[in-house]
Amino acid sequence: MPFIDSTYRAPIGLANGHVQSIWPAVVRRVAAVPWERERISTPDDDFLDLDIWAPGSRRVVVLSHGLEGNANQPYIRGMAHAFHQAGWDVVAWNCRGCSGEVNLQLRFYHSGSSDDLGTVISHVLATGRWQAVALVGFSLGGNQTLKYLGEQSDGVDDRIRGAVAFSVPCDLAASSVRLGEWQNRIYMARFMKTLREKVRRKERSFPGQLSLDGLDQMRTFRQFDDRYTAPLHGFADAEDYWQQCGSGRFLADIRVPALLVNAADDPFLAGGCFPRDQAEASEWLHLEVPRHGGHVGFVTRGNTYWSEARALAFLEEADPRL
Repeated sequence: MPFIDSTYRAPIGLANGHVQSIWPAVVRRVAAVPWERERISTPDDDFLDLDIWAPGSRRVVVLSHGLEGNANQPYIRGMAHAFHQAGWDVVAWNCRGCSGEVNLQLRFYHSGSSDDLGTVISHVLATGRWQAVALVGFSLGGNQTLKYLGEQSDGVDDRIRGAVAFSVPCDLAASSVRLGEWQNRIYMARFMKTLREKVRRKERSFPGQLSLDGLDQMRTFRQFDDRYTAPLHGFADAEDYWQQCGSGRFLADIRVPALLVNAADDPFLAGGCFPRDQAEASEWLHLEVPRHGGHVGFVTRGNTYWSEARALAFLEEADPRL
């Protein structure tokens, strides 16, 4: 699809990628969502917790959070409110270990966990409650979303009508290197703090199966992914994990309308995270690169952020049945 000329304009004083990335997490206040928790089983005898807001629409949006997030992140709640106001039901799923309870298997979650997203979507479809399903993902959750759609390709269920993904590290290797740069140390420190704690909790549940040697000295995703992510999920090393799980290699196979929105000033993204050639060659993939927006930012003065209005507009334009 042709490259989209973005309508997003940063408010005065917020035309900075770092400010945009930090502002929503620190300053934004979003009303609580009246979630109802549902636990579903996975094929490997683990569980996933879904948070559902479903007053009774025949259409539903499935929301996928980012690294070390959950269904109560401000960006998830903001998107949930926007879709609810437009007459949609909402299902926000929590990756393994992100719903407040250690999961049952040794494996964690990761950027390529499209199998877990697939389990959620299969459950949503099997209920028979909804005639139309849309997907919206953020960062890691956006990567899972695009990877899932590419893997399904022509076999995707026809009730899945479209998808929107924001701030997606389509090129995991380039993104990991970018986040390791000194100017991003505040983000890495935050991620590593919570990831280290997850490893410690997991080790208590599976004594002797995870080494904690050197854990406190880890400062980069390469170190963490080499030691934990790759071996726990069947990859040779960090490079193998990044190469196999980056959604960039799956974009050409997507067969539903999909919008990828990555800001040019996103401090997390680099390299193939801006797949212009793939978008121009695809009938289904739309790429929008606002000049500003940071990482999962796209701040707007007011209750509804631009990203929320943009997701709704794209999905309802892409499929008039919605």
